[in-house]
Amino acid sequence: MLVVGWPLLGATLSGCAHVPSVPEPLAIDTGAQIQVRGARGALSPRATAAVLSRLSAQAPDSSALQRHLAIEQTVSGSPLYTGNRVTVLRDGPDTFAATFAAIHAAQHYLYLEYYIFEDVSFNGEQLSDLLIARQQQGVQIDVIYDGIGSLSTPEALFDRLRSAGIRVRQFNPIGTSPFSINDRDHRKILIADGQSGIIGGVNLSVDYESGSGGGSAPDADRAPVTPAAPAHEPWHDVDLRIDGPAVRELKQLFEQHWIGQGGSAAELIASVEALTARGDEVVRVIGSQGGQLTPRYYATLISAIRSAATHIWVTAAYFVPTHQEYRALARAARRGVDVRLLLPSHSDSGPALAAQHSHYAELLKAGVKIYERSDGILHSKTVVVDGVWSIVGSSNFDHRSVLFNDEVDAVVISAATGAQLESYFQQDLEHAAGIDLASWEQRPLAQKLREHFWRLWEQLL
Repeated sequence: MLVVGWPLLGATLSGCAHVPSVPEPLAIDTGAQIQVRGARGALSPRATAAVLSRLSAQAPDSSALQRHLAIEQTVSGSPLYTGNRVTVLRDGPDTFAATFAAIHAAQHYLYLEYYIFEDVSFNGEQLSDLLIARQQQGVQIDVIYDGIGSLSTPEALFDRLRSAGIRVRQFNPIGTSPFSINDRDHRKILIADGQSGIIGGVNLSVDYESGSGGGSAPDADRAPVTPAAPAHEPWHDVDLRIDGPAVRELKQLFEQHWIGQGGSAAELIASVEALTARGDEVVRVIGSQGGQLTPRYYATLISAIRSAATHIWVTAAYFVPTHQEYRALARAARRGVDVRLLLPSHSDSGPALAAQHSHYAELLKAGVKIYERSDGILHSKTVVVDGVWSIVGSSNFDHRSVLFNDEVDAVVISAATGAQLESYFQQDLEHAAGIDLASWEQRPLAQKLREHFWRLWEQLL
């Protein structure tokens, strides 16, 4: 029996949206001064030039990187921040270890904003117990959770947190925002004292406990119309822990959402923390919102693909590319760029998987290499370009992240972080099979028809 999921139901309430076009070339002054900030504020022109020179030395095409950074600055609306320490967190255990450690270490306040917020546990400790204990110890805690993503979370959990003094707000509740059912807060953010932040694809979902499945679907806005994946499969994902000045941008994004959802500015932390440099990584935080004329993540991703000189390695949980994304990847491959896509062989969303498959033939013909990972559920969202430009966050490679969702992603300009993500990519390929064009074209007709059907709905997937 066909189960009508939230995306299709949302279409009847809000109508179909249209993917914005990113001009080529972008009408942006690429000679404009790129802004770089540190712990003490904006860097001087001389210090900025030194940072950019160091970054350019890591890139195979320094002029292409400089042009892209100028474009990215304009479309993202946020500066580069130097002085950060970036730690790549792999899968649930790494992320939960970092999350619980950050909560334990906080001295003043914690902000948590998650699409799925469940009472997860780590090393025998429940999240709710830890948050309440920290609140009682004087750490002010504010929580935002999404009204659709956390639909299956018992309201008793949030009542218990509120009773302990923790402030909790629901993003776009169904009861009061029925015509905003497609507009979701897909972000995953934890901020501790304005000094440390964790973002990426990992929800506070029991699916990630010890790397095993068993809970609600981490992207529950994608209601599958086929049976769910087998229980207890591991969920593979990537987060970043960022320590340093770039966390200020995450704090601003959280506070904008808090006030936008009816919260009071007086409830938030008014002071600006004295920031200190924690490392030498350069980071740009990109906060996207559904309905933007030029979505920030989308425009910077397309610009990065167009600017690639040597290689583009993508890991995508839900690969339902827009026409411009597909065309940018195909063109990059045709001009000799090594384009690799690591995608799921099975998914919690049957429609998204079918739409994903519908793009294979054209991409393979263009020279794109496609691999499908089969050992568990692939939920990662990472892109590495030329080994020096990386982006990790909540945005999927799909229409929904462009049109409807509020997302958060971090660009890291660093050969070290790029090398680490590429090393993980290579390791993940050991659990994946390459897709061969000749064999792919021989797949059953029924499968092709299913792919064609769901491609018609890809703007809602």
